[in-house]
Amino acid sequence: MIPTRKVNKRQLILDEAAKLFKQKGFGGTSMRDLASEVGIEAASMYNHIKSKDEILELICFRISGIYISQLAEIEATQAAHGEKIKALIRLHIRLMIEDGAAVSVANHDWKYLREPALTEFKQARKQYEKGFATLIEQGIAASEFQPVNVSVALFTILSAVRWVELWYRPGRELSAEELEANIITMLLTGLEKK
Repeated sequence: MIPTRKVNKRQLILDEAAKLFKQKGFGGTSMRDLASEVGIEAASMYNHIKSKDEILELICFRISGIYISQLAEIEATQAAHGEKIKALIRLHIRLMIEDGAAVSVANHDWKYLREPALTEFKQARKQYEKGFATLIEQGIAASEFQPVNVSVALFTILSAVRWVELWYRPGRELSAEELEANIITMLLTGLEKK
């Protein structure tokens, strides 16, 4: 029973850290702030976690791991390229809605990672972006997509879904499913009626 309790306390620390890092930034959050939020003594934090740097690493790599594993699953399907891109967009939106603080930390505070974690995280981001870009390239080659610049398409999609963390709140006039459908329509079809 004790190991389970320790794991739960560790997860609580990671969850609260993500919220504080999102709110105050990695640099603006102290271990004392975090201990106060979790409800334990600052010295006791080190029974569960080595350092603030380790917390940042765990959050960033958990999120990048989700993106990379989901990309691999989507790539392996026989779906059309448009359906694969829609699945990736849904993944981004779902993660923002369900785990927004951690996604925000992985999107913004990754630059505070220490080496070698910083280089590893940059490589993970590049791997994900390259895989996403390849799906767009394949869709263009298969005449499913307009012949646009792949980098412009990729970063337009990624930038467009990132604002969800700032805007979406449960209880708005839009459900999570409606939000996904609207964003997919805007990104893959646009406003113009054909």
